[in-house]
Amino acid sequence: MRQIVLDTETTGIDPKEGHRLIEIGAVEVVNRRLTGNNFHQYINPERDIDPEAVEIHGITNERVADEPVFADVADAFWEYIYGAELVIHNAAFDVGFIDHEFGLLQNKRGGPRLGPVAEHCGVLDTLAMARKLHPGQRNNLDALCKRYAIDNGRRVLHGALLDAEILSDVYLAMTGGQTALSLAGIEEAGGGSAEGGNSVSGIRRVAREGMTLVVTRPSETELSAHRAKLDGIRQAAGECHWDALDATTQGPS
Repeated sequence: MRQIVLDTETTGIDPKEGHRLIEIGAVEVVNRRLTGNNFHQYINPERDIDPEAVEIHGITNERVADEPVFADVADAFWEYIYGAELVIHNAAFDVGFIDHEFGLLQNKRGGPRLGPVAEHCGVLDTLAMARKLHPGQRNNLDALCKRYAIDNGRRVLHGALLDAEILSDVYLAMTGGQTALSLAGIEEAGGGSAEGGNSVSGIRRVAREGMTLVVTRPSETELSAHRAKLDGIRQAAGECHWDALDATTQGPS
């Protein structure tokens, strides 16, 4: 399965009020392994960023003034996410902005339509998942990092790529998978290139030369206690299933 763990930063809260994307960050996960095939792009929103938004993510108008506009990166971004399952925290927010950008692009240039996202990609909302797993608790990204012992020490301000990387660790932990999936670890396991995004299923064989199996046998006191326990079972139940077991494999009764 190919999944894209994705986050965005924006000029404000609501695209219906004219707010735009200013950063997209995404990491690729294939068969629960990080591939290193990431997507990261700052975007010139062609409008001012709200001061309240700057306080959250730290991205200023000056920072994105010389970045490409969304129309210049839309095709590459669409090709990157197409057909994948998108893993997003509070997915309605990010997907709403992405669809809004694709809609503006369609109105501007026409031609083949990109989006809507949900018609061409799966969407998994980790916020909804966390609320089911941990009802009545805080389930923002920082709270989940603390709950699942994920290091988010670099997260002073919100940033799309950093948040996507952290969310990938949180998601794998929430769904019961290991989170230590560094590219170095993948390469050491053998059987695939991180750059190529191949899944890895290498098996490390343990050398057994010189190894001996230590067998600990019960003492006479332990055997006596065991026999007494079985006698108590026979008296209480009328039978003891232990008696039907092979004494040579199960030990003395």
